[in-house]
Amino acid sequence: MTAGTSARSRLVLIILFAAAFGYVEAAVVVYLRALYYPGGFQFPLRIFEPGLLFVELFREAATLVMLGAVAVLSGRTHWDRFGAFLVAFGVWDITFYLWLRVATGWPATLLEWDILFLLPLPWIGPVLAPSLIAAIMVAGGAWMMLLAGRGIILKVTLPSTVLAAAGTVSLLYSFMRDTGATLHGEMPAPYSYLLLGAGAGCYVAAILMLRRGYSGAEEQGNGGGSPPVSPRT
Repeated sequence: MTAGTSARSRLVLIILFAAAFGYVEAAVVVYLRALYYPGGFQFPLRIFEPGLLFVELFREAATLVMLGAVAVLSGRTHWDRFGAFLVAFGVWDITFYLWLRVATGWPATLLEWDILFLLPLPWIGPVLAPSLIAAIMVAGGAWMMLLAGRGIILKVTLPSTVLAAAGTVSLLYSFMRDTGATLHGEMPAPYSYLLLGAGAGCYVAAILMLRRGYSGAEEQGNGGGSPPVSPRT
């Protein structure tokens, strides 16, 4: 099997795992909403009991560990593993909403508001926002994995680092800035789509500005020219 074919196979398996994990996440949320929002999820948010809050915080942390562990086990290089993590996280997030829609009919539209995450502070925003970011993660992560399968290595550049950092700050602020709604039981203020667009744009630009090269062995075997057509695993 060629390295490229192997990368595609691993990509498919990661997608299947993440989609199944998305269902597990949706099932947990169905149970939580049945307990805390029996009439249907809506703002203002209801506060977890302290004991259950710590359980939920550790569950979210465990989710990140599981997604990261699958990525580490499936990847062969740092970029391959990072790409696998992006794909796993993105597919998990997107399919979570798809499964939740199938199970409960929610969200009715992508503009429905949701509580997205609790670490380190609660995140809130319309479903459109995490879905857009997740789609960028899936596309970027799959690209990284497929390049790694062809023996192409990526190198971080200063512009890509600055853009990624700026995008992260912009997106996190867009989700966590409304502490009145997340911590004090108020109705949420209008979401900043400007921050979402800026953050998503920075992420796309950061991915495109990664520098591509070839591993030393592949350059030597190919006379330093074009990449080998069919490198072997």
